[in-house]
Amino acid sequence: MMLTVMSEHPPVLLHEAIELLNVQPGGVYVDCTVGLGGHAGAIVEGMRGAGRLIALDRDRESLEMARKAITPRGVEVSFHHDNFKSLSLVLRNLGIEKLDGCLVDLGVSRYQLTDPDRGFSIREDGPLDMRMDRQQRTSAETLVNELTAEELAALFRRYGEEPDAARIARRIVERRSASRLRTTRALADLVTSVKRRGRRTSIHPATLVFQALRIAVNQELEGLDRFLVSAVDSLRSGGRLVAISFHSLEDRVVKRTFQIEAGRCVCFQPLELCRCPRVRRVEILTRKPVTASGEESAANPGARSAKLRAVERSPSEAFADPKEGGRK
Repeated sequence: MMLTVMSEHPPVLLHEAIELLNVQPGGVYVDCTVGLGGHAGAIVEGMRGAGRLIALDRDRESLEMARKAITPRGVEVSFHHDNFKSLSLVLRNLGIEKLDGCLVDLGVSRYQLTDPDRGFSIREDGPLDMRMDRQQRTSAETLVNELTAEELAALFRRYGEEPDAARIARRIVERRSASRLRTTRALADLVTSVKRRGRRTSIHPATLVFQALRIAVNQELEGLDRFLVSAVDSLRSGGRLVAISFHSLEDRVVKRTFQIEAGRCVCFQPLELCRCPRVRRVEILTRKPVTASGEESAANPGARSAKLRAVERSPSEAFADPKEGGRK
């Protein structure tokens, strides 16, 4: 099947995602993070004029762009300004009991990254914002200027795995005592001045700090595992869930949750001590995460860190073989 790709903002792992989603005419699908509509548009194409697509996004501006970009082609398409973690509630309100497929792309859209006013960019100056939903109160500026040095250091370690977390946090507190940190450039320059000099790399020195703040502002990891379980609940037999993550913290949650849903042991305890549910609700379709080809990574650098994992809902739930355990 030929898929139309948005040249300005190409969706990551488009062909792989649509293939694993197994889009069929007449199905009911959800794009939980529609962004600018790249994946959703391809889902509509695959439905060939019959079926239903529910498009969610917590970013109202992105949602409106997707609304304008997607041509329904006979498919019933509805757009909802909501967090993907509210999927169960959205489906209940729409009267939808089961899905044929669900896609969630956990990354930041190219539009958000390249628009300085959104405050995600390290290289372009803008307000220190980073809110995906601009209706929420807490921004990156709030955290940087109001958390203690200890709280900032813990945040940078937990969500950024930043080795210089404590030194950066102390410098931020020193700097803000003179004047409030308000812009992305001010923070990026401060972090760069603190970072220990190591081998040269194309990655900006402030990347991990910005990642940590973005995750904290948008609570990206909170409830992610519960969302994945609820998404599996929403699938009919044979329905598929495809998740695309962009950093190791997210991928670990996706991998572990899919393993639990597949009835595998994730605690590595002896059988008599194991407390894992061991109930097989899905089959894992991706033994290893699917990653971008060299060609896609060269054309779209944002795809380099992407990892795609997919599962299919089993016909019925069953206890897994007790001898089956460990990560695969």
